[in-house]
Amino acid sequence: MDIAILGAGAMGSLFGGLLAEAGHRVTLVDIDDAHLDAIRRDGLHLTTDAGARVVSALHGCRPEQATAAPELLIVFTKTMHTETALTSARALLGEHTAVLSLQNGLGNVERIARHVPRERVMAGMTTWPADKPGAAQVSSHGSGEIRLMNADGELHAHVRRAVDALNSAGLNCVADPNVWSAIWEKVAFNAALNSLCALTQCTVGELSNVPDGEALTLKIVAEVATVAHASGIAFDEAHVVDNVRFALANHRAHRPSMLQDVLAGRKTEIEAINGAVVEAARAEGVSAPCTETLLHLVRLVDARASR
Repeated sequence: MDIAILGAGAMGSLFGGLLAEAGHRVTLVDIDDAHLDAIRRDGLHLTTDAGARVVSALHGCRPEQATAAPELLIVFTKTMHTETALTSARALLGEHTAVLSLQNGLGNVERIARHVPRERVMAGMTTWPADKPGAAQVSSHGSGEIRLMNADGELHAHVRRAVDALNSAGLNCVADPNVWSAIWEKVAFNAALNSLCALTQCTVGELSNVPDGEALTLKIVAEVATVAHASGIAFDEAHVVDNVRFALANHRAHRPSMLQDVLAGRKTEIEAINGAVVEAARAEGVSAPCTETLLHLVRLVDARASR
């Protein structure tokens, strides 16, 4: 397939590299000129459990430089940048382009559907971990999955093609009619781990250095489960708890994207994750005190970064 990745950070670069390795024509679209220049010059240095290698068959451009519409556009931008990115890269939104959001948080499908008909928008989530230690470098250790479905609930041909392409790259993808449950479960996972890592500057594994760390992550998961159920979303709390404990034990060195943003002095996605949960909790008349406290604390960190 002709595939474009909008947002070539850690996750976008990982997916782009693996899809290019599988033989797809991949273009990374980003505003990080140093990253794109290094990929053009030296290729993408990709490290996974399969080993370290260089992926050379990648194209790269800034959003405003995009000229050709792909068959599949995968969006990995931060939620607060979605509107600007899609407006800048409107040449990517062709008449037959299908758009897949694998972004963190809630509200992404609604933002994309302002630019693309809803029948060509796919909602998705992924649990693959990725780190970007430097320009043209990305690493991922451990396993993950992708669950997706079209925003209108229909199993269109472009959904099957996207699943096939992602599976050809070893990304463990399924079309799932219950994708909104998966998205909320990923929100709970991120509300627990991302916000705590962002505040403490611990890696995922370091959160379990004392019992209080794991206990707090599980309290947050329980709060998000309560909000999801109140919002009419099926939510498997035991599954999320298992995923959190697996991450604490097996992704010990991983720095979640929110921590990477804090370390780089960038604004985080806290509003689309903890913020969206708190907003839903208020709408449904339930409380989420730990989730809300972390929201307020990360907002303070964000305010310091924006000064």
